[in-house]
Amino acid sequence: MAFNDDSFIREVNEELRSDQLRFVWRRFGRVIIGAAVLIVVGTAAYSGYRYWSGQQAGNSGDQFISALTLADQNKTDEALAALAAIEKDGSGSYPLLARMRAATLQAQKGDTAGAVAAFSAIGKETGLPTVIRDAARLRAAYLLVDTGTYDQVAAEAQELAVPANTFRHSARDVLGLSAYKAGDFAKARQWFQAIVDDPQSPRNVGNRAQMLLDLITASGKAPAANG
Repeated sequence: MAFNDDSFIREVNEELRSDQLRFVWRRFGRVIIGAAVLIVVGTAAYSGYRYWSGQQAGNSGDQFISALTLADQNKTDEALAALAAIEKDGSGSYPLLARMRAATLQAQKGDTAGAVAAFSAIGKETGLPTVIRDAARLRAAYLLVDTGTYDQVAAEAQELAVPANTFRHSARDVLGLSAYKAGDFAKARQWFQAIVDDPQSPRNVGNRAQMLLDLITASGKAPAANG
């Protein structure tokens, strides 16, 4: 509706209390009655839609839980089929959750390339919430540490490694791990040092970064940071 129900009723009440009651009713009576009917019909329709939507979301939730149960039972192919059905016909946020979970199952099944492609595709969908896109890009990046190049990891994660990004700690971590694996110890030191220097870095991420910094220093393969 184009107007707010509460404000409309308040305005009508004010008019009813005014000296112009009869004039208003004669002139706008049909409009008021029509608007009241629209409010009742609109409210009923909205309530009906919410009920239907809730039922649909509930069904999708049950299907999603069933798919997770299949995955926990190592029935991966059946779980993937169930998740694919939710992606196609589910409601609410469940199709997206199904896509994310399906990509994880692909990785567990050994289809790392397929999982990376799935996560990367989610990360590129501009219509999705930024936090979901960033999380998907990070998942792709971590999978690429073992199977891809540093440049491939950086294509997914480097934009997230900036100070304002919530996922900067994990982004720096995956970039450092990829550089370390590639033998680029100078670049690995740069990323691990950024983690250590950030007071908001989670303790486990910071501890691992410091350990790898110590290993790089002990190896003598990259110069220590000044200061």
